[in-house]
Amino acid sequence: MVVLVLTACPSGLRGHLTRWLLEISSGVFVGHVSARVRDLMWERVVELAKDGRAIMIYSARNEQKLAFKVHRHDWKPVDFDGIQLMLRPSEDQTEKTPPLRPGWSNASKYRMAARRRKS
Repeated sequence: MVVLVLTACPSGLRGHLTRWLLEISSGVFVGHVSARVRDLMWERVVELAKDGRAIMIYSARNEQKLAFKVHRHDWKPVDFDGIQLMLRPSEDQTEKTPPLRPGWSNASKYRMAARRRKS
């Protein structure tokens, strides 16, 4: 099973995808194709998308039973202990969060001192 979501992509690309997938809503394509066709289709999407964005979700043999690919999107796939999650960057938090200082936190210093006293 393949789900492909396009945003701000040329209509020619959408027409090209209707050869293999069913467009259930504007820019949302669903279908069942082989892995080879899926990979070739993704290459074509990356080539023709221009300034548009694309996300492809497809069946895979892993714990989640799915995998995804992203092209020119704000959300980034990240691997978290073998599970892929989508990281949504928050512009508000990146501006407000001060940079991390190198070294140990006070709490970790107290824990280390307590462990040393016990041993």
